[in-house]
Amino acid sequence: MKQVRQLLLISSSKVHGHEFLHHARKDIDNFCTKNNILRILFVPYAARDHDAYTDKVGTALKGFGYETSGIHTYENKIEAITNAQCVFVGGGNTFLLLKTLYELNLVNLIRERVLNGDLHYMGSSAGTNVATKSIKTTNDMPIVYPPSFDAIGLVPFNINPHYLDADPSNTHQGETRETRLKEFHECNDTPVLGLREGTALLVDGEKAVLLGEFNGRLFRKGEEGQEIKPNTDLSFLLQWRD
Repeated sequence: MKQVRQLLLISSSKVHGHEFLHHARKDIDNFCTKNNILRILFVPYAARDHDAYTDKVGTALKGFGYETSGIHTYENKIEAITNAQCVFVGGGNTFLLLKTLYELNLVNLIRERVLNGDLHYMGSSAGTNVATKSIKTTNDMPIVYPPSFDAIGLVPFNINPHYLDADPSNTHQGETRETRLKEFHECNDTPVLGLREGTALLVDGEKAVLLGEFNGRLFRKGEEGQEIKPNTDLSFLLQWRD
């Protein structure tokens, strides 16, 4: 069955020199306009203070012209997802986010509705991590223990948000982000797309493209990291199978 998923996976909600989410406003507007989205269900479970987080995101999105409600305010979370047109899953701690989604029995429901084209998905940072195959390439500390590292699986590969390059002028000579991702590939075959701050991945059905003003970096087992320019077609990643 041909998938009609619509995803906007953002590296971060905060970028130096920009107000909260403002660096991604054009991408958010394009995504919402294409999919006729006016109202967004926000998922704040990567943080502890759900009200404050929802207020922060809601204020930013209202400035863009979108109404936002927090899923935590609904007594029936499954019904909230079932009736939503679009979810925005916020950043924070990836382990906490995934654990909560499993506890609320939302992982399979979100996957089914997104892959059927009934629910549009936006994520940032941790919200981007949980949209992928697994959370094994998150940068976060495991402050809680989810029942599985398997994520929602809206795409069959992994992403590393907030990807950082090694700084040769820095006196720190320890492990780099690239080193850590190579360690991942010592035990896993799944490709990993490193999203630098200010970049995002747009998935439109069977098409995927890198958005933003900066390069991404693609890691594949047994190969050197590959620089990926903005607007590069990455649709081949959607065909990945372990």
